[in-house]
Amino acid sequence: MASSPPLAPPPAGLDTTARAPRRVVVGMALAQFGLFVALLAPVTVSMAIKVQTLVPEDQRAIATGNVLSVAALFALVANPVFGRLSDLTTSRFGRRRPWMLGGVTVFVLALLVVAQAGSVGVVLAGWCLAQLAGNAVLAPMLATIADQVPAHQRAGVSANVGVMQNLGILLAAYVAQLFVSDVLALFLVPAALAFVLVVAYCAVLPDVVVRTRPALGGVRSLLTTFWVNPLRHRDFGLAWISRFLIILANFFFIVFRLFFLQDEIGLSTAEAAKTLTTGVLVNTVALVVTAKLGGWLSDRTGRRKPFVIASTVGFSVGLALLAATSTVSGFYWVELVMGASYGVYIAVDTALVIEVLPDPEDSAKDLGVLNIANALPQSLAGAIGGVLLGVGAAANDNYDLLFVVAGAVGVLGALAIVPIKGVR
Repeated sequence: MASSPPLAPPPAGLDTTARAPRRVVVGMALAQFGLFVALLAPVTVSMAIKVQTLVPEDQRAIATGNVLSVAALFALVANPVFGRLSDLTTSRFGRRRPWMLGGVTVFVLALLVVAQAGSVGVVLAGWCLAQLAGNAVLAPMLATIADQVPAHQRAGVSANVGVMQNLGILLAAYVAQLFVSDVLALFLVPAALAFVLVVAYCAVLPDVVVRTRPALGGVRSLLTTFWVNPLRHRDFGLAWISRFLIILANFFFIVFRLFFLQDEIGLSTAEAAKTLTTGVLVNTVALVVTAKLGGWLSDRTGRRKPFVIASTVGFSVGLALLAATSTVSGFYWVELVMGASYGVYIAVDTALVIEVLPDPEDSAKDLGVLNIANALPQSLAGAIGGVLLGVGAAANDNYDLLFVVAGAVGVLGALAIVPIKGVR
């Protein structure tokens, strides 16, 4: 296949020689923090705790995986659609801000439905709505990196955002530990934090106002919302494949981590939640250090690929090591390896992706297509992971196979970066 064509010009109005305003950089990071506390708390632990109150013990892993998998399909569709809609928005309040404000409001209401649900069916309906609304916030928010941040600053800003996402997972774990017996607070405390921080970012964002209404096109135009030609834009296609595989590997771990601590290490629900919290703390400390260092080095050297490849391989090794882990201390060591590796990855990969976007003027739509590589693995991880856990294990606890496969998938994600030509 031919290499990607030269990058399109930066978005109109972006000063490529200046730095993004500090209020935008800080507000963006904090808004990501709040949103990901609320979005990833259910994926990390709170959904598992909620579902355990509604189904028998031997059904908890499968039921939780099914809820997360089905709802992730809604995220898959919602992100590119809301990204495209924000690209086309001509509101006097900007093209990103209205979607973030409306989305976060519906998101809070959806989490209230999940918290109050009396059946798995209602949990599923509420979480599907939450995925739709959350991605109505996330898609335009991610596009503001392309809108507001020049290329020479993107790895550093991506590092800030990535760090805040993982600090969000850490806070979610602490919330779960604090409110393990109060399901309403388990969902609504993170929801309230997301609402406040997203609204605050909207207040400081110098959002782009589109004066001329773009042509909406017909059905064909709508279908292209979910598509970027990987032959014409080869580098973007390879980046998509890599992101898909790495996120799939990561969610094999995230979705089943609480159950791993219960089934393999033999902890109670409360003990597992506490151990998970400490593990996320270890992971996050390592991630913060390496993300900032990796982002700084990548911006200084102008190189992206070596950082992404090396970090992904290190992360995959950590996943494979889980197959030989049977103690709490061993679990913490694996969290350290994975956090240090993933920190570099999150700092540099977003900068790499933005530099291979087909058209920066259509950035939210194209980043929405990329987000399919974030959302689809979340849907598949629960279903595929459930199958892997059941291979040769009547109790659905073949974690060795699950994590060896996860490590192998991560390595394939690293190899997909190698042929990219448009970025060093």
